[in-house]
Amino acid sequence: MKRHFYLVCGWLSLALGAIGAFLPLLPTVPFVILAAFCFARSSPRLEAWLVNHPTFGQHIRAWREKGAISRKGKIAASVMFAVSIVLAAFLSPWPWVMAPVIAAAVTGSWIWTRPEG
Repeated sequence: MKRHFYLVCGWLSLALGAIGAFLPLLPTVPFVILAAFCFARSSPRLEAWLVNHPTFGQHIRAWREKGAISRKGKIAASVMFAVSIVLAAFLSPWPWVMAPVIAAAVTGSWIWTRPEG
């Protein structure tokens, strides 16, 4: 039962990561890292696939070994936060316009305090 729960969560995380590749406020790599965590508890084959993936594998390994986020990843996250803030400024009423600003401030601060890897 627990294995199936982690397998479903892994696939959901991977799906959210795929969606995040196209939506500015939804991150990709953290969901892929979460998917690898879930697959480690449910499917060694899927975990190995993610850890050895040419695009995401290095990010998963850096996170597991050092809790690190690459400089490129930090910059990409910051740019996406900025895009989300600009979109919200044009499309959202007050006070909802502040949601991406707060998310960027909190999450961006945390991201930039992680080691680089």
